[in-house]
Amino acid sequence: MKSSNEEELKYQIAITLLEGIGAIGSKKLIAYCGGAEAVFKEKKQALLKIPNIGKKAANTISKSVVFTEAEEEINYIVKNNITPHFFLNKSYPQRLLHCEDGPIMLYTKGNMNLNAQKVVSIVGTRKATVKGKAFTEKLIEELTIHDPLILSGLAYGIDIYAHKAALKNNLSTIGVLACGLDEIYPKAHFSTAEKMMKQ
Repeated sequence: MKSSNEEELKYQIAITLLEGIGAIGSKKLIAYCGGAEAVFKEKKQALLKIPNIGKKAANTISKSVVFTEAEEEINYIVKNNITPHFFLNKSYPQRLLHCEDGPIMLYTKGNMNLNAQKVVSIVGTRKATVKGKAFTEKLIEELTIHDPLILSGLAYGIDIYAHKAALKNNLSTIGVLACGLDEIYPKAHFSTAEKMMKQ
């Protein structure tokens, strides 16, 4: 028998899998219906009365076949020590709540605080110059006294130098991946990603 938390997570993941709804539409549905589970249990006629939720969206929800996929996702995240963060949970980055189209679900791996008080995002060119690399390293070294969380994209160039400089200076660092957590890309940065998950 599934726990109530796991059942709730199933609905939260399922709503992210609905085609053509998107983050804004999902948030609107959740607000009107009172929760992710309530969206799927709502009658089609009631869904049609929600502003900007048309017939196509109502049909998608009513005939939804996303639960099998949602359960597979739950099995995967449990097996791989991945933590889901639904937009209504305290662990979700509160700064993103100001973005109307912010994702309704984020997944993390490693020990991190997505609501750190001081966060510095550093992104830059993939083809970093020697001067750009040196500047990134110096900037992070000088920020160390403020103990910020360094956020970047784990990509080639400035991004990876930002993560490496954060690790070197014993700062927390988070890499925002363009792909899922089932694949670290680029593969060349796998060892850095492993260090990041430990720090």
